[in-house]
Amino acid sequence: MRSAQNIGETSASGGQRPRVMPDVTRALAEEVLSGKYAPGTALPTENELGTAYGVSRTVIREAIKVLAAKGLVVTRPRVGTVVSDPDNWSLLDPQVISWHGPGLFDANLLGAVLETRRVLEPLAASLAAERATLREIADLDGAWQLMKEASEDVEKFSAADVEFHRILYRASHNPVLRQISSLIDAALTYSFETSNKTVFNRDDAVRCHHAVVEALRMRDVDGAGAAASKLIEQAAHDIDLAGRKAKDSKGED
Repeated sequence: MRSAQNIGETSASGGQRPRVMPDVTRALAEEVLSGKYAPGTALPTENELGTAYGVSRTVIREAIKVLAAKGLVVTRPRVGTVVSDPDNWSLLDPQVISWHGPGLFDANLLGAVLETRRVLEPLAASLAAERATLREIADLDGAWQLMKEASEDVEKFSAADVEFHRILYRASHNPVLRQISSLIDAALTYSFETSNKTVFNRDDAVRCHHAVVEALRMRDVDGAGAAASKLIEQAAHDIDLAGRKAKDSKGED
């Protein structure tokens, strides 16, 4: 749990700093998402949490309200605040995704994202091979070029990776796929950042993305779907590697 020194600091005038409540909310969310508090178990009392974080009960109460609105916890009479079943969590909420942070490996969420991509992306790529405009293909090629140029910079590489897939879904010219891609955008970003930061050499990922671009350029419907599938399996390999590294890191702790 984060210390009171980190979260419960006060300003020179004696008032709480503006970011105290968001920081406490994030800290509580991270502990729920990391499994420190298992589904069905009660959180410590407001007094206990306030003491641990060095903040007032009011701050704790407001933080818990935010978590409850996202489905992470529920408050029950005579029981207190209980961690909800993960099926009730708003996993695609951008704020919930951001609470995972760069250091939290969520195998269930990452696995679900991969399953979703296996269904949607080959279809989006095949449709894009038929329907993408020359401008969209050029934009997709531009995103791939940025990935290639930024292969040594994880942050820039991941940003270009996210943009590549946004363009691909748009290029399908299927309004449902486009809206679904917007819905899962934050989850895709988390997935790409997790897989991209794991590997030292991103040449395979660059080649897989280039194959999608070339299939669209050739209007190769079957080839585009196959290239998208191969791209996803490359990501699955990298996420599996990230999972093993996360386990090793826990073992060392």
